[in-house]
Amino acid sequence: MLITFKSKAAADVIMMEAHAKRILDLLRKDVHRGVITAAESDSALQMLESEIARSQTHAKAEAVQQDIDAHHNAQGDDNQHEHSQPISFAARAYPLLDMLREARKGQHDILWGV
Repeated sequence: MLITFKSKAAADVIMMEAHAKRILDLLRKDVHRGVITAAESDSALQMLESEIARSQTHAKAEAVQQDIDAHHNAQGDDNQHEHSQPISFAARAYPLLDMLREARKGQHDILWGV
């Protein structure tokens, strides 16, 4: 299922529910319908930015493990490098983070599920 975030501050942001859920759980918001008010934008930005920073500290270790897995299968022989490029939490969260920053500037709310 898709979730469309709307605000007067920016173009709509559309995310898969599974990806939006992590962000909305962090902000203690319902995934199906809700609002981030202009008054909540500062704390929402702080929480989201700190979660992005925390998620990036583990990215290098995960990338090393993916590289090992790509080059060595269960039998231990070398394989061609597989081009597996997962999308990070930071990349998935960036459009909503950008919308949140713009909404804070203009004192606008962000709505979804309406």
